[in-house]
Amino acid sequence: MERESEMMRLHNLRPRRGARHRVKRLGCGESSGHGKTSGKGHKGQKARSGGSIRLGFEGGQMPLIRRLPKRGFNNAAFHKHYAIVNIDDLNAFEAGVVINEQVLRESNLVRGHFAGIKILGDGELKHGLRVEADKVSATAREKIEKAGGTITLREGRERKSGAISESDQAEIPSGEAFVEPASQAGTKKKSTWKPSVKVKSRGKKKASRES
Repeated sequence: MERESEMMRLHNLRPRRGARHRVKRLGCGESSGHGKTSGKGHKGQKARSGGSIRLGFEGGQMPLIRRLPKRGFNNAAFHKHYAIVNIDDLNAFEAGVVINEQVLRESNLVRGHFAGIKILGDGELKHGLRVEADKVSATAREKIEKAGGTITLREGRERKSGAISESDQAEIPSGEAFVEPASQAGTKKKSTWKPSVKVKSRGKKKASRES
């Protein structure tokens, strides 16, 4: 009997709660709260039919989305984030251990996404370690070498952009570089092009007729 009462039948069909809403009756007297102007206020664009205003429109003045910013440049999109590791953090490793990105991740000293690892000189190193990183401060390098350790930068990180590496310099042929003569420097070459057909000017024809 209980199962039959739970079944859906024509006589017990009901709309889901919240599916139906009471219609707002407009213009049915001021006592209803929606009389006279029917909730649209007095005159103006919003009181008319079809008087909707597009998003971001501010009456004709320069909208906020175009006012700010007006000038300037931000390099935030091109910023490289480096994971920072201090000298004091390296004391957690045993002497002689090779410390690289994989080891630092396993020890939870660095996590997430970053462009590289930078070693800073906060603290004192108690024993020698072999550190591999992308950047290192002068203080950190001094403390690592003083403790008997070594610091190795990843390939291509040490030289600045635009500088020529040692491998590239080996490919450049030896000899004096070409220097443009001072007599030719800054002078433009004259064009040697000439038309194949000579065109006579009209002034000469008129002069011949008059003669």
